[in-house]
Amino acid sequence: MLKGKHILLGISGGIAAYKSVLLIRLLKKQGALVKVIVTKNALNFVTPLTLETLSGYKIYDEVFHNNEEYTTEHISITDWGEIFIVAPATANIIGKFANGIADDALSTSLLAFNKAVFLAPSMNYKMYNHFSVKKNIENLIKQGIKIIEPTEGELACGYEGKGRMEEPEKICDVINNYYKKKITLKGKTAIVSAGGTREAIDAVRFIGNHSTGLMGFSIANELADRGAKVILISASTNLTITHQNIKQINVVSANEMHQACKREFPKADITVMAAAVSDYTPDKPQKNKIKKNISDKLNIILRPTIDILEDLGKIKKKNQILVGFALETDHEKENAIRKLQIKNLDFIVLNSLKDNGAGFGTSTNKISIFDNKKQIIHYKIKSKQEVAIDIVDKIEQIIK
Repeated sequence: MLKGKHILLGISGGIAAYKSVLLIRLLKKQGALVKVIVTKNALNFVTPLTLETLSGYKIYDEVFHNNEEYTTEHISITDWGEIFIVAPATANIIGKFANGIADDALSTSLLAFNKAVFLAPSMNYKMYNHFSVKKNIENLIKQGIKIIEPTEGELACGYEGKGRMEEPEKICDVINNYYKKKITLKGKTAIVSAGGTREAIDAVRFIGNHSTGLMGFSIANELADRGAKVILISASTNLTITHQNIKQINVVSANEMHQACKREFPKADITVMAAAVSDYTPDKPQKNKIKKNISDKLNIILRPTIDILEDLGKIKKKNQILVGFALETDHEKENAIRKLQIKNLDFIVLNSLKDNGAGFGTSTNKISIFDNKKQIIHYKIKSKQEVAIDIVDKIEQIIK
């Protein structure tokens, strides 16, 4: 599966760097070509001679070096690589990557790389659970970076807890699965909607919701990773996407999203409506700012927006897959099944605001899938990247 693949391996300064030596051997054994990028501190744990002998390439350890083939090596080497693995990924390199700091060979290369990145964190469990590290990892996940979770066990410092870098064999399995997925949806076109729509009240105010768009973006990334051509129709979000298989269309209101979805829908094999679309919009939004008057109440007349999912269900063809989402607070199962039937869906993804770590504004989600064959699958709480895998696996099951 890895024969001829160009893999960049970043090694930062942690004791788990010794495992990276074995990782190079395993990747090479499967036919991959591996170039190594290191921090200065990494060379306190593994030697350049070892890394160069095993990889068969000169290591990249300095941004400015008289012996470099190119003066912009961080660009040429990232053009060469197809995927980028950082193992071990210390708190330091994670922090640099999350905050756009480029002050050495590895951090500079990470910022110059616009393809799939995998980070395998490794650090003391107190560091791993520090609020700043958790925030940095969460921000990277939101941008589509793939985290290979550390395991629990005895750490080099003598403590026990979560922070051990995943074993090289497991990291190789993750990479193999990534490449295995890439071909399964090749030739398919998918539409994914994401984010929360905004309905203008006046020139400065709007009605909106708490959606960050992370779930939709994660699904778009997963479909693209499996080879699909993805059209991401995104309402307001702070997220960005760089996947070469994804075309992003930005919209603001429910009406704009409806128009974009109807325009793109005829060419889609798969459509996943993950956006949080407003159910109501002001009937007569004001062109100017409404001035505050403390003596008067402000009444806003709302009218329903078009139900985009139901509208697409009416024109859906037999060979098209249509997936919806239901965020419920009461009578979750009954409401989800009713939406599934009324809107002519292949399946609906239910998440509840009653579940901790699910819904808006979190990096995790807990879902249940109800399909049109009356099958119900309940999943445990997972990262939204992992939830996206489950959803796309279900889509592939239907295709097969």
